[in-house]
Amino acid sequence: MPALVERMADTLHHRGPDDHGSWTDAHSGIALGHRRLSILDLSVEGHQPMRSASGRYVIAFNGEIYNFESLRRELEGIAWRGHSDTEVMLAGFERWGVEGALRRFNGMFAFALWDRETKTLHLARDRLGEKPLYYGWSGKTFLFASELKALRVHPAWRGEIDRDALTAYLRHNYVPAPYSIYKGISKLAPAHRLEVPLDAPHSRAPEPYWSMRHAAEMGASNPLRGSEQAIVDELDLLLRDAVKIRTVADVPVGVFLSGGVDSSTVVSLMQAQAREPVKTFSIGFSEEGYNEAVHAKAVAKHLGTDHTELYVTPHEALALIPELPEVYDEPFSDSSQIPTMLVSRLARSKVTVTLSGDGGDELFCGYVRYFWGRSIWNRLERWPYGLRNAAAGALRTVSQDSWKLLLRGATRLLPSVRGTEITAERLQKLAALLAMRSPEMFYHGLISHWDHPESVVLQAREAPTLLTDPAAWAKLDDFTLRMMYFDVLTYLPDDILVKVDRASMAVGLEARVPLLDHRVVEYAWRVPLSMKIRAGQGKWLLRQVLYRYVPPALIDRPKMGFGVPIDAWLRGPLRAWAEALLSQRRLVEDGYFDPEPIRRKWIEHVKGVHDWHYWLWDILMFQAWLDKERCLVARAA
Repeated sequence: MPALVERMADTLHHRGPDDHGSWTDAHSGIALGHRRLSILDLSVEGHQPMRSASGRYVIAFNGEIYNFESLRRELEGIAWRGHSDTEVMLAGFERWGVEGALRRFNGMFAFALWDRETKTLHLARDRLGEKPLYYGWSGKTFLFASELKALRVHPAWRGEIDRDALTAYLRHNYVPAPYSIYKGISKLAPAHRLEVPLDAPHSRAPEPYWSMRHAAEMGASNPLRGSEQAIVDELDLLLRDAVKIRTVADVPVGVFLSGGVDSSTVVSLMQAQAREPVKTFSIGFSEEGYNEAVHAKAVAKHLGTDHTELYVTPHEALALIPELPEVYDEPFSDSSQIPTMLVSRLARSKVTVTLSGDGGDELFCGYVRYFWGRSIWNRLERWPYGLRNAAAGALRTVSQDSWKLLLRGATRLLPSVRGTEITAERLQKLAALLAMRSPEMFYHGLISHWDHPESVVLQAREAPTLLTDPAAWAKLDDFTLRMMYFDVLTYLPDDILVKVDRASMAVGLEARVPLLDHRVVEYAWRVPLSMKIRAGQGKWLLRQVLYRYVPPALIDRPKMGFGVPIDAWLRGPLRAWAEALLSQRRLVEDGYFDPEPIRRKWIEHVKGVHDWHYWLWDILMFQAWLDKERCLVARAA
């Protein structure tokens, strides 16, 4: 058993290149393996798996507990061996119990904790889902790990692809929790813990120890009072502390800087509390419409950071694509994974820890769909459903050229959003949404890639998700708030945080996200919507904090996604690669997809008739992942 668990852990060498260890209890049939990225207490006292002082608990832990120093002070009377947060966690479990300690932790984490006294395995994941944790049964063996590749090493592994989960992937461009791409293997949901008792291992289901729904409902029903200036002051102080505690490390720390509101806020607050220039990192592209490096450089110059930027050629970006299936380990098709990997590599050349600005859009209302969604739905709702449904059917037959002519009359329906271009593609998306009966269905359609994935994936039924389960929806009066709530529970942990975690950990870089400090999250839900949206622009309150450090002229511009020109690349340098993966013969032989809709979209995209790159990238990333999967199976055989 020790040799097996170490082989499993070694597949995660990239996540922990500095140290490794294992612990087994053969009598109980439990084994823990760990790969360590040394951040706090670089000595042997930080080695994992780690036992508690009494010997009752043994833990394998990925992540950081940012408030470990204050918890350490609270845990009086303990003879500490070292100064790691892992040791503080174990002391907390002994003093307060597992759930009591979890409620006190401020951090990002996924851990496996074995209670030797009760013979119970505890799995837990942080509140917002920054760190991953997969688990499930393979035959009579219970497996768990940070990434799926560790599970595949076990001889009990079966690895049957879940076609129902595949349909959910085509809709969302990621496999949503609690599913994984494999049958029988789940993702532990954020803010949940799972107990697996040795004497009744199948008896428990995951339970929440913190509720995003409660935070949203309580925040919306108990909005902040007082002057706007006082609220800005309070957020400033809260964000300062969230940033400060995330800079604690025994290794160099830097920060990603795109030049947008979120990352510029994090950099500003970090630099304001630093004794020397903060190390900042940006990636630039020569392609127009994809380059924010010039804005990041201006912000860095104003703040006086030690800035490093790298302009990436298309060849360098394209060279990463064969690595994506291995890095992301299950189908994942957010193409901003490419620049995220590039900036992670750049940062790792100088630091071991980096801060990231993710979360600001979901908490402070930054996505364009929040503006469009409520405004468009309010206008559509005035039309009888029968009329809308008939119009949707008629518009499905409109040609691509005709859509461009419809742009002239679109302004009566579409709201004015600062810096947002109305395109034929957006109008076509709107047409598909006309037949939606409720705002929740409208939002579900708005964020969908493939609208009817069951018709594309063979022998499958689309897996239900939080977005299709009304019992899981928060009671929020405003549609914009409901969209933000959905994103925090789905898109944020399953897309954004997956993207950042896998890209950073692939190069042994730890990414920390101050805006997702649970205190900031709870505070943000108390901020009135009128202090998030003003004059057609989002993140008003967050901007007021940022403007204390950076002039508005360096920040105020249309929002730009962190992407690459996949649409053009599929017609150019990626065309042969894509054609091989999307060929009629390949699709038929694989047996997962109906080739007809895929081939039609591919031909239309190549000819420039329509931009289908989001839909095609979903299929391509699955096909590339499937190739890797088959190589692993062949190698194992």
